[in-house]
Amino acid sequence: MLYIVPTPVGNMEDMTLRAIRILKEADLVLAEDTRTSGILLKHFDIQNRLMSHHKFNEHGTTASIVERLKAGQTIALISDAGTPGISDPGFFLAREAIAAGIEVQTLPGATACIPALVSSGLPCDRFCFEGFLPQKKGRQTHLESLREETRTMVFYESPYRVVKTLQQFATIFGDDRKASVCREISKVHEESKRGTLAELIAHFTEKAPKGEIVIVVAGKNIKKEKI
Repeated sequence: MLYIVPTPVGNMEDMTLRAIRILKEADLVLAEDTRTSGILLKHFDIQNRLMSHHKFNEHGTTASIVERLKAGQTIALISDAGTPGISDPGFFLAREAIAAGIEVQTLPGATACIPALVSSGLPCDRFCFEGFLPQKKGRQTHLESLREETRTMVFYESPYRVVKTLQQFATIFGDDRKASVCREISKVHEESKRGTLAELIAHFTEKAPKGEIVIVVAGKNIKKEKI
């Protein structure tokens, strides 16, 4: 069995009882950064072996991990924070394990995108998760492809690029488009700023954002255009 285990994005209390049990019982825990995950395991008194598994080595380590699974081992995969596979390593291993006939279970738990979406005050019955946009090549083309998107859009972004990204959104979607910038989810300084893209640009130009950022942007309002 391969377990994909979410870990807290901020507050350690967001760790589930089931996640703790699985990490204790697994034969091996795969971690994006063993130093970061070592702190987590120590906090919950989880004394288990950690093995490095990240985007730079996953193509080289996955085959041996699948062999371990086929031999009957139970392996748990965690990332530095949140749910593996969501802008973190996880997809490749899950795909290869499934192809090898291994059962894969993902535990429900922490992720940054859902709290940011629900807290935004924007429609969340239908949404699309865009994660991190391409930094250079393909960025403009990708943004143009979202021009007619009617669903609420969720993006991850570095605090150093927030203003630039909001400005690009304003160019594509219009500076009156509603949006929300949520930072430091589940941490002490969690904060959500809501308003039009123009208002958010003005705010973060004056006050540079810090921490991990989720930007939520309203979809295109077709009804408004028809009026």
